[in-house]
Amino acid sequence: MTTPHWHELTHAYGSAEDVPALFARLGGPEDEAVWNDLWSALCHQGDVYEASWMAMPALRDIALGRAPGEPIQAVLMAGLIASDQDAARWARFAREIGELLGVARGLLDDPTVDESSFAYLLQSVLAFEGVPVWSRELEGVCDGEYELDCPGCEDGLFVAFGSYGTFAVAGDYVGPGAVGEEGRAELVPATPDQLEGIGARLHQAAARAGRPEVAQALTYVFGEARCPSCDVVFSVSEQVERRWT
Repeated sequence: MTTPHWHELTHAYGSAEDVPALFARLGGPEDEAVWNDLWSALCHQGDVYEASWMAMPALRDIALGRAPGEPIQAVLMAGLIASDQDAARWARFAREIGELLGVARGLLDDPTVDESSFAYLLQSVLAFEGVPVWSRELEGVCDGEYELDCPGCEDGLFVAFGSYGTFAVAGDYVGPGAVGEEGRAELVPATPDQLEGIGARLHQAAARAGRPEVAQALTYVFGEARCPSCDVVFSVSEQVERRWT
């Protein structure tokens, strides 16, 4: 593959001519700042650019230890880029995606990876496999919430399953003016034996890797919620998937 003409490519801030210099700075004391700059330029707020895809070979080399930098950062960034699922670019970078998939699967068994990064790794594996929806939407597992519409009354809801509790609520649940207990409807988690399809696969992966927090969060994501406004009971995961149809 020919070397990209970076000055002809764009990222979040315009010309991507600075990208090679950023990658060249990895492997030293500035790594955290450099990765922040790379994330900001190539994957700003989850967006993907021309330069993002052209960075795939460099990210593959970092993930495989052929170039300086943190492999997990390279895998997570490449996973977000691959979740774009642009058919032409997937075909062009199929080899890199396949190699990154192998690294991502291996990192799932790394005990030094924290729970949040583990969930993002699961998401990256799905991205490299070309799985729709959940190659983006597992981010909610890390956030501890999803913002959804009730399928009955169409009220906007927060479905929360983090440190503030496990409930559905129509309105803010943190800070001044937060909706109190009386306006919240408790979630009903799925039991592991009730899970099937992608939910069962993800839960089993988390349980097998000894990630109880991720495994528990997934039981709420693939469980049920009740709208506190109209009492309609709905599948959380189905409402997440509906946003992509």
